[in-house]
Amino acid sequence: MRDTLVLNASFEPLSTVTLNRAVVLVLQDKAVVEQSHPELRVRGASVDLPMPRVIRLCRYVRVPFRRHAVWSRRGVLVRDQHRCAYCGKRATTVDHVVPKSHGGGDTWLNTVASCAEDNHRKADRTPDEAGMPLLRQPFVPSATDAMLFGLGASQREALPDWLAPSPGPVRAA
Repeated sequence: MRDTLVLNASFEPLSTVTLNRAVVLVLQDKAVVEQSHPELRVRGASVDLPMPRVIRLCRYVRVPFRRHAVWSRRGVLVRDQHRCAYCGKRATTVDHVVPKSHGGGDTWLNTVASCAEDNHRKADRTPDEAGMPLLRQPFVPSATDAMLFGLGASQREALPDWLAPSPGPVRAA
């Protein structure tokens, strides 16, 4: 499980790593702990450090610019927080707004998280044809937003406000 956020030396989010990897980076003086779990500590014979939640690299790492995240089924579910775009219940499938048979593709703007019942009920139709309006419009997350969404709700809430991902456009039902 990747539960530690890694920031570049310039404080921009880079990736998430396992807790073990984060501790190793700190112990090797390659990173410093920026935010830790309040009551948890890593203890050893000669070490006692706070359990890292966010670490920052000591040296700047140049990364190629990525305008947006690569589309994936898991990415859609995470972006929509595993909530159905039609009814708001727990989503387990991905639905194409414009069905593939009508020319729709696997893109961020054409896919939404959906519960199996609504996905089956909508079938091979658009939301307008099925009479099923979207509660939330699909959007293209930035690469940083996609990584932060992947941390999980409880971990995102514990992050500083300046690191929180944008929630994306929401439309009232």
